[in-house]
Amino acid sequence: MLLRSINAPLTAIHGIGPKAMKESVSKFARLGIRNVAGLLCHYPRDWEDRRFTVPIAEFHRAKVCTEVTVLAHDWIGFGHKRTPKIFIEDESGRAVLVGFNRPWLAKQMDVGGHYHVWGGFEYKYGEIQSGNFEFEDSSKAENYGKMIPIYPLCAGLNQTVLRRFTANAIEQYAARLENELPDEIIARDKLLPKAAAIRAYHFPSSPEERDLAKKTLIYEELFYLEIMVGKRALERKGTGNSPTKLAREQGLGNRELANKVGAGTGTGEQGTGIVSPLQQRLIERLPFSFTKGQQQAIAEINADMGDCAHSVAHNGTYSNFSMARLLQGDVGSGKTLVSFMAALRAADNGGQTALLAPTELLARQHAENAARLLEPLGMRIAFLTGNIKAAGRKDLLKHLEAGEIDIAVGTHALFSKDVTYKNLQLVIIDEQHRFGVTQRALIMAKNSTATPHLLMMSATPIPRTLAMTVFGDMDVSVIRDMPPGRKPVITHLALESNEQKVYEFVRDKLKAGSQAYFVYPLIESDDEKEIILKDAVSMADRLATEVFPGFAVALIHSKLDEEEKRQTMERFRKGEIRVLVATSVVEVGVDVPNANCIVIEHAERFGLSALHQLRGRVGRGQDQAYCFLVYSDKYTDDGKARLNVMYENTDGFVIAEEDLKLRGPGQIAGTEQSGYLNLGIANPIRDIEALTKARADAFSILENDPGLVLDGHRIIARVMEEAPPFTGVGV
Repeated sequence: MLLRSINAPLTAIHGIGPKAMKESVSKFARLGIRNVAGLLCHYPRDWEDRRFTVPIAEFHRAKVCTEVTVLAHDWIGFGHKRTPKIFIEDESGRAVLVGFNRPWLAKQMDVGGHYHVWGGFEYKYGEIQSGNFEFEDSSKAENYGKMIPIYPLCAGLNQTVLRRFTANAIEQYAARLENELPDEIIARDKLLPKAAAIRAYHFPSSPEERDLAKKTLIYEELFYLEIMVGKRALERKGTGNSPTKLAREQGLGNRELANKVGAGTGTGEQGTGIVSPLQQRLIERLPFSFTKGQQQAIAEINADMGDCAHSVAHNGTYSNFSMARLLQGDVGSGKTLVSFMAALRAADNGGQTALLAPTELLARQHAENAARLLEPLGMRIAFLTGNIKAAGRKDLLKHLEAGEIDIAVGTHALFSKDVTYKNLQLVIIDEQHRFGVTQRALIMAKNSTATPHLLMMSATPIPRTLAMTVFGDMDVSVIRDMPPGRKPVITHLALESNEQKVYEFVRDKLKAGSQAYFVYPLIESDDEKEIILKDAVSMADRLATEVFPGFAVALIHSKLDEEEKRQTMERFRKGEIRVLVATSVVEVGVDVPNANCIVIEHAERFGLSALHQLRGRVGRGQDQAYCFLVYSDKYTDDGKARLNVMYENTDGFVIAEEDLKLRGPGQIAGTEQSGYLNLGIANPIRDIEALTKARADAFSILENDPGLVLDGHRIIARVMEEAPPFTGVGV
């Protein structure tokens, strides 16, 4: 019997009286507990160690855990507010139990009776007393001398009831539980059988037994998480052999593949199936060389999309492969150019590409760059957003459906109902964390006959934890190097009271010919709020008239119409505007090499990802760039932690790990609405070592037994079929 398949209702648990059962079932439902499986998977959040006696006299060092005799009763107050006082003693001394909200206490603790008492005591009003304690009759003691679980509760449900239900359910069902991990893994890692793990985690005999049970249950959850991730990858690819893996088996290692991409200026190899004809033509036109990281990423993408995959398919060894690759690299590492190379590969294969960006500003910049680089090669580029006028939109959609557009660049409009592609082969999603799972699925569904290749890009590097979970069924390409000549941005922290020094520094840079950004958390201030923050609108006026009167200052934010934003950005790129005042609308996509100063005011109000992206707007040229994080003295502890991370680190991978710790996986991955990472006891961030090991085990089994039908692994198939433990992983 598998744990998660025990669908018996709570009323099936023996040893619970009908009155207690009736009163408790609805309360359990508030905790999401509706059957025995849910109850046994409702794990303790802590334990009280009542194995050792702590006498009253030692109340100052630990919670008291002792056997006492009741000496007398007394009362505090009058009427319905009367509170009982129970005088007790053990061999070490005397104390008082104060029964706040427990008027029945005197009836349950008889004078002269013997009881086990557990609780925190303090010296107060001339006596040792406790108002927060538990007790039980010594002759019926169930919890004394044991480790007692402390469960998450809801209103109306107490620990005693939850412990009794759980203990009875374990006695009735646990012995019949089957192991859900393969026996060889349990033996290799000296883990507990499932029945013993459940019993030991709820009611351990020692901390050591509890820790072993926890290790077992955590590993089991992560193992099946990775089985699910790997199974999705195999289902998408058709077999366990991806084209990249097959290419390596045929003697083309990653380094050799990258060498065949070439370092620019015509060094790519045409006709090998590694570099397509259109890619070769772009390489020959570029005045610079790809970095090693770009070469590697292009090679991996080409291996997924290229001739080696198709040739294997023709031989019947491999079929139905669709690339799903995450391209991650720091701000300015050249991911967009890599994605253009992927689009050229799709075009050489006779397909169309959709490049999806989260904002119109970023989408327009991608479209302009694509037109500049790719239209000379004969590529037909279209720009599609929700603001395209009806007449132009209708004509554009007609050309897109006819296959007369090679690359469609845009925002959410790319997956509108009326948008039809003739042969959508590649979907590129920039700033993937800005899109939810549902949105990704909508654009992927635009090819009704086959699943398009998927390339997701992230300028905020994905932490290793998420790379193995949320994106675990995807291949990952990483660009770790930067184009030559780029210097790390120097970051300064500045109190709001010292902002004049920041203004003076920026003024000197402006006089030397540079440009600057000033970023604010609000478009306009809200006078009704208790904390008044600087806003972009009022500060644009102040900077223009008081701080930098000799320089052109302009304002950009999300409420401006798209044409005004486009014109403002164009003037800033040309250098006509020297100071650009903005909100986080400039967080992504703005590329102005002459801008080498950015001042982020109320920086404590921004998340780590936003701060890292904003800092990435400068340092895109040859000159040294500077980022000033201006903060108020009212910042929170979280805000202080974020600023320190930014001050101490320029490596986006380190920042991403810290961001994960502060925000959690859902927000970073864009998977909050998917129900993903619905784990009971495991924490992928905390349990990264177990996750890594579980992934290796799961993928090893899947590679050797993709069907999950070998006798030794039949249990895996049953767990996945009868009680799938987790919900889906993105697109």
